[in-house]
Amino acid sequence: MLATDTNTGVAAALHGVRKVYRSRSQHVTALDGVSLTFPTGSFTAVMGPSGSGKSTLLQCAAGLDSPTEGAIEVAGVQVHKLNEVQRTLLRRDRIGFVFQSFNLLPSLTAAQNVELPLRLAKRRPSGSEVRDALAAVGLADRARHRPTELSGGQQQRVAIARALITRPAVLFADEPTGALDSTTSREVLALLRGIVDRQRQTVVMVTHDPVAASYADQVVFLADGRLVGEIVGPTPDAVAARLAHLEA
Repeated sequence: MLATDTNTGVAAALHGVRKVYRSRSQHVTALDGVSLTFPTGSFTAVMGPSGSGKSTLLQCAAGLDSPTEGAIEVAGVQVHKLNEVQRTLLRRDRIGFVFQSFNLLPSLTAAQNVELPLRLAKRRPSGSEVRDALAAVGLADRARHRPTELSGGQQQRVAIARALITRPAVLFADEPTGALDSTTSREVLALLRGIVDRQRQTVVMVTHDPVAASYADQVVFLADGRLVGEIVGPTPDAVAARLAHLEA
């Protein structure tokens, strides 16, 4: 288990989480007794070979899926005990998401996309909230632009601003640079690193890219649904070497 900084607290934690997918013909164990702690204000990358359980871990931790066994906490809430409606409200109010495909609504401007989570929560966003969110990702001058008028990197920045507008306890990012070129990827990763350092935002990112993982404080490795190692203060070379060993 990752060490917890008692001064900053815990943003999210998994305790002995198992996830088994059952069908008539077979049972597949996607997670097998995973325990992890994500301290507040930390940046964690989750890596492993294909089929190692990375996406399942993210989905369970974020309340998108329920564990078969074990406990999950986000912002002090026992997520595994919530019903579907309660989990939906938790995701809306306390959890941020960033995906590879941006998931912006093409008919809305950047500002309208950013304010959408607040409107879904029946909150009328103030102009300053939205402006500040866009300014924080370097897009203060793009508020009126629609997604088709923005580059891929700018679209992902809008997605990050949208994820942060509710001030979530945790920002979960699933391959957030997977659709971007290398230069734009580094810009987005530097942005994520910056919000961790300056705003003490907690970020948990699934990635396959050793360079992307090197922006994190720590990298945790999964294989066959189990936690098999971690690197604190990762470098691209160290991450690549560990991945190569796991995939051998």
